[in-house]
Amino acid sequence: MLNRDRGFKLGTFPFCRRAKAATLGHSRNADKIKEADMAMSEEKRKMIAGELYDAGDDLLRSERRRARQLTHRYNHSSPEEGELRKQWLGELLGGYQGGTIEPTFRCDYGYNIYLGKNFYANFDCVILDVCEVHIGDNCLLAPGVHIYTATHPLDAETRVGGAEFGKTVRIGDNVWIGGRAVINPGVTIGDNAVVASGAVVTKDVPANCVVGGNPARVIKQL
Repeated sequence: MLNRDRGFKLGTFPFCRRAKAATLGHSRNADKIKEADMAMSEEKRKMIAGELYDAGDDLLRSERRRARQLTHRYNHSSPEEGELRKQWLGELLGGYQGGTIEPTFRCDYGYNIYLGKNFYANFDCVILDVCEVHIGDNCLLAPGVHIYTATHPLDAETRVGGAEFGKTVRIGDNVWIGGRAVINPGVTIGDNAVVASGAVVTKDVPANCVVGGNPARVIKQL
């Protein structure tokens, strides 16, 4: 990924209403998010909508700094500070229902991430959330899972000029994602699916199947 703090720009996608409704109300930061939306800059609106946007926008820079400060605090906390970690996740994430994320964890903004019940992410999880990431109930992420919504134009001139955009990612209920798997922008993963270790997921994954490889393909029905 390019250095967004240099200044950049994001297509449109429909919101995942079911996951958003199920999780946003449980977020400790929901009221703050609503207030922030009311004062949303034009570049932030375009970013969340999946349109080309400038990541050098002052508000977006400030929000990335906030996310980095919170994740730094989280990643350097003691294992005995479990309740404090939950508090910080509640402040950071758009929807959080008390799951566990093992340090280290990194994200762009945090407020575009909506987690269902009984969520667990092992060490070294990265979620680039310039667009929304919706993860359902009872999902497991093995060590080193990366989830990307951020991407860049294929046209070199546009890309070098600082254009950036994103595509939302949706993950259903009861999904298990293996170690070092990569979920690319715009992907939807169906309920009960399993993503094998090291898989690079570039297309939607049907429910009730196992996918693996690069690019990931269905290797087994469940």
